[in-house]
Amino acid sequence: MSDQPSSSRALVLFSGGQDSSVCLAWALSRHDHVETVGFDYGQRHAVEMEQRAVVRAAILRDFPQWAGKLGEDHVLEMRGFGQIGETAMTREREFELTEKGLPNTYVPGRNLVFLTYAAALADRRRLPALVGGMCETDFSGYPDCRRATLDALQAALNLGMAQDFVIETPLMWLTKAQTWELAASLGGPALVELIVEDSHTCYRGERGERHAWGHGCGRCPACDLRRKGWDEWVAAGRPGLAS
Repeated sequence: MSDQPSSSRALVLFSGGQDSSVCLAWALSRHDHVETVGFDYGQRHAVEMEQRAVVRAAILRDFPQWAGKLGEDHVLEMRGFGQIGETAMTREREFELTEKGLPNTYVPGRNLVFLTYAAALADRRRLPALVGGMCETDFSGYPDCRRATLDALQAALNLGMAQDFVIETPLMWLTKAQTWELAASLGGPALVELIVEDSHTCYRGERGERHAWGHGCGRCPACDLRRKGWDEWVAAGRPGLAS
């Protein structure tokens, strides 16, 4: 374990998707030691778990300024939790709205549980910063992505564990176009290419076709959001690469 000060250490909730990959780069640009944690909760497709290792390997290979900061990866098994929600994320179901008006890709309480598990791990690893890709701007209506939810959870975790955790959400107020811009400003064309080629967002788990914005079916809500963000960013002149 690193001897670096605890204040410079972070744990990134890392799924292998676009948002969490950008968050990992963001954390590596700000903290001296960064570890990652993924959650196996019975997702419909194993591809996102596979891409986690691919993204991490690409960072170690292509970003020497970050490679020395990237620490251990952890995977926590949570399949029992995934079975509770019976959502389109864990079952072969069509994507639609529920009676509450939420997408059926919403896994009830997922971020609350993920962050609680992450905090328990971070307590032992001396990692006071918990970094997640939650976002209110392009959040699809998921209530556990709201900053108010995370502020309440942060207070509860610190009370319950006698800690001083900080839940950092660098994408909270960004659109998907601004997330592409953030990636460009953090790591230039190389990081944008890494996100396009190696991260995985598609709800259907398709990696066959490579679009301008990355691999995916191009039809599910996740692909649609990612594509629209890419198109908006490109139309704006890719500002993160112009500076």
